[in-house]
Amino acid sequence: MLEIELFKIQMYVVSAIVTFTCLLFTFVQQRTDKLQNKFFLLVNAILLTNIVTSITASFAVMLDDQQTRDFMEYLYFIIHSMLCPFFSMYVILAVGRQRKIAVWSNFLTGLMFFLTEAIAILNPVTRWVYTIDADGVFHRGWGVYAIYVAALFYYVFAAVILFTSWRALTRKRQLAMVYFFLMVAAGVVLQLINSRIRSELFAESLGLLGVMIAIENEDDRIDIDTGFYNRKALQTDIHGHLVNKHAMTVVGVKILNPEIIQRATGSLNTDLLSEVVADFLKSVVPRYQIYNATQECFVLLLGDKQIPHTDEIVRKLSERFETSFEFRGTEIPLKAVILVSPVPGQLKTVEDVMAMADQPLPKSLEKKVLTDSDLDYLMRRVAVEEAVNRGLTENNFEVYYQPTYYLDGRLHGAEALIRLHDTVIGNVFPDEFIPVAEQMGMVDALDTFVFREVCLFLKSGIPSRYHMDCVNVNLSVLHCMQPDFIRKINHIAEEVGIDKNQINFEITESVAASDYGVLSDIVTNLKREGYHFSMDDYGTGYSNMESIFKLDFDVVKIDKSILWSAEKGEVGSIVLENTIRMVRQMHRLILVEGVETQSQIDLLNKLGVDYLQGYFFSRPIPKKEFVELISRGVSA
Repeated sequence: MLEIELFKIQMYVVSAIVTFTCLLFTFVQQRTDKLQNKFFLLVNAILLTNIVTSITASFAVMLDDQQTRDFMEYLYFIIHSMLCPFFSMYVILAVGRQRKIAVWSNFLTGLMFFLTEAIAILNPVTRWVYTIDADGVFHRGWGVYAIYVAALFYYVFAAVILFTSWRALTRKRQLAMVYFFLMVAAGVVLQLINSRIRSELFAESLGLLGVMIAIENEDDRIDIDTGFYNRKALQTDIHGHLVNKHAMTVVGVKILNPEIIQRATGSLNTDLLSEVVADFLKSVVPRYQIYNATQECFVLLLGDKQIPHTDEIVRKLSERFETSFEFRGTEIPLKAVILVSPVPGQLKTVEDVMAMADQPLPKSLEKKVLTDSDLDYLMRRVAVEEAVNRGLTENNFEVYYQPTYYLDGRLHGAEALIRLHDTVIGNVFPDEFIPVAEQMGMVDALDTFVFREVCLFLKSGIPSRYHMDCVNVNLSVLHCMQPDFIRKINHIAEEVGIDKNQINFEITESVAASDYGVLSDIVTNLKREGYHFSMDDYGTGYSNMESIFKLDFDVVKIDKSILWSAEKGEVGSIVLENTIRMVRQMHRLILVEGVETQSQIDLLNKLGVDYLQGYFFSRPIPKKEFVELISRGVSA
């Protein structure tokens, strides 16, 4: 008997260490504010109390203290009967089903709880659960089996809740829950078979340890400095809410001037923005409802109880950003726009919510709070993303050509420009779908499509037949910065079999000024292969003459805004003349964009540029129309 009790005590001590570890770790990690966290702590506290009563009961057996043993066994059954009901509640909270439990389910589970507790509490009078005879032998009563049947009911109930919300959980959480259920089942069955092997408490403690590691430990979901949930957590939680069909309101706080943090603090740490606003946001909603979706956008998820107070919450947010934030003794005047939408509603998917966080605000924005139809631009963004995806799979992209001419009217070449004719939303302009494609990581595919189409056009012999010097292809910096860019370009050109001298790549001025070192190597290597290069949109804001030298451009394309300004006044005329003079002194050829009138041609003829491009000659047109245009030998 003594050896058996010592063995039990050893098992209980190990179980106590595991359970205490779960409690301690949860408090140390400060994961105690959500109702889910509180129930996890409660379940562990119940289990630890059971372990303590079991240890005390075993010592009482060894000391032949029947009164103490009887009392400890009595406490054990009262407290242990609470374990399964409270854990089933924890499962409901962990999978997010607390709002969807039917009234009859709540009634039945509550009734079962009170009945089992009553059976345990009344045992001193009824002896329904157990008795201990004069020899100290423990005898089970029918109440023990009733309690186990109730526990099985809660076990099955929790399992049903788990598997009906299976898609709301991440893979890690799914495995943790399955591990707990299997571990507890094994421990209970083993103890029922042989009551001397007290495996139930040990199995339960191990199961809860797995739950703590995979579910309660949220290190991979939380920003340590602010305690806010990260982007991954936002995507996971929105998905869970949608699967469980929860009504909620998403409030986005998009900072308009995040760069002011760097100017005010002198630090390049991008996480400082979260620290600046952390205390304020946590004063508006609990910490666990705040997500750092991007470096400039915070998202608050409002649940059922908070939805009626949405207007008040939005008012607090909007008013706070009208005054400065104090951070480390410095006043920081942050500006923000608040975006508000129900989910599901105007925002219907995880992708919609992430688009709200990611999508730049409209340039013409005047409001500080955007709701309802104000958020239509997000729907447009999603529609454009879908159109870009369809464009590649359904061949909805097309290459247009806009001709370029010598001053004397002879055809010089053409610029290849991509267009999107979507079957759902119609024609989409490049200035709308190209930024979207860049953010989607698909601009490489678009560049490759245009380049291959141009190569096939050159291979057809039509450009040579009409004495075209080259076709200009716009080059995305995101594409050309890739290590294997040159190899891919050469592979396409050589596979089609074209003369590389017929390709003239265009790089915008802003791109050229961004990274001379890398781009210089790319330009040098490609020019060695025979390609030519132009600086596009010169004069749109950077005007860095150094880039023309360092990147060895063959042609400088002067932006149309400089030409148009020259017609409006003396200052514009001086800018145009000096720009042409400087480029000419650097021995670069000059193409002027935006030519629309004969008077502009006369002006540029006097200034001595090389090539002209603009609506005076032709808009960008499909390849078939372009071939018809150049075959006539006259401008359209």
